[in-house]
Amino acid sequence: MASIRQISSLLLFLVSLSVAINLTSKPDLRCIMYFTGQHLVAPPIDQLQHVTHVAVAFMSPGIFNEPERRDWPLFTTVGEVRAKFPRYTKVMVAIGGWGDTIGFSVAALNDETRKTFAENVASMVAATGADGVDVDWEYPGGNGEDYKQVPNSAKAWEIKAYPLLLAELRAALGPDKIISAAVPGLKRDMLAFTRETVPRIMRHLDFLNVMTYDLMNRRDTVTKHHTGVELSLEAVDAYVSAGAAPQKLNLGFAFYAKYFKTEHDACALASPVGCPTLLLEDLDTGKDLGRGGSFSWHDPVPAEVAESFSRAVESGVYDDQQGGFYYWDAAEDIWWTFDTPDAIKRKFPLIMGKRRLGGVFAWALGEDASLFRHYGALIEGLEKHLEGKQEL
Repeated sequence: MASIRQISSLLLFLVSLSVAINLTSKPDLRCIMYFTGQHLVAPPIDQLQHVTHVAVAFMSPGIFNEPERRDWPLFTTVGEVRAKFPRYTKVMVAIGGWGDTIGFSVAALNDETRKTFAENVASMVAATGADGVDVDWEYPGGNGEDYKQVPNSAKAWEIKAYPLLLAELRAALGPDKIISAAVPGLKRDMLAFTRETVPRIMRHLDFLNVMTYDLMNRRDTVTKHHTGVELSLEAVDAYVSAGAAPQKLNLGFAFYAKYFKTEHDACALASPVGCPTLLLEDLDTGKDLGRGGSFSWHDPVPAEVAESFSRAVESGVYDDQQGGFYYWDAAEDIWWTFDTPDAIKRKFPLIMGKRRLGGVFAWALGEDASLFRHYGALIEGLEKHLEGKQEL
């Protein structure tokens, strides 16, 4: 008969083995977390066992256009990030970001510039020890931050050049490194993602991170859910219709709140979903007029909207028709749109299950510190999805 000490030792070994397996066995679906310089925070490693990839954001694309570049500025190191996550988690470097597009345009210009860019990216990956790159060009073909200064007609050539740049990247990085792309969630921004281009794009990428957030921004004139279910489904369906396999698509989650100033009478008399906003950007320059904003769960709430936000948290409701949590503050004429933990969990049966997508991602992990409630809801939803429990 085994002694109590032997049994205790065996149980301790089995528990240790279980923990080790959780930290070394790759989960079934992709779970990507962007990791930003603004919020260098992560939960303890035992809470990160579902995270398959980390995208460290950002490096500027412009640095890769310089011949024989040898230094790669980043707010941290790949090694430091890797140490925060399970050993199977792939660490990627995200290149670009909102407003940082000129470097991509220069890179995509011709065969020579594309080759220089790709070779420099490959050198960076080798030097930093990264497992790959995430291409965050917002957006090829236009509709970026500078769309009023540089019209889309002047960027139309980028639509055909974009797949060529990705092809050069794949040739330089080889088949074993990961290449992904962050891509727009609004149809109006999908200029480079057509039935002609998407099959060529997917030939060179491992997966797409579909930005199913910021689906309301300062270019809109009526209220809607910035990361709602209905609009997210439209985004996913657009890529599938254009030729992307659902298993190659990741659904985006936002760990931050957004707000916009609205007209009063129209929103008071009708449903606040779809009611008019004030003018949010300058019609000539595209400049933000300061009538909206956003902040992460890690940030302090801006003082000028603190009382309104408290009302939104306390009295906000979920829209079962279009799928999104919201609050219209009649006292200050402010439309609030953000995901609660419950809203996050609802997306798994309503989007992940219905469309059989290959993974999820979030902008961004540290933005949900210090409580990590939204990240926790995402992991809970992912676990139930993996178990096949699709009920709400």
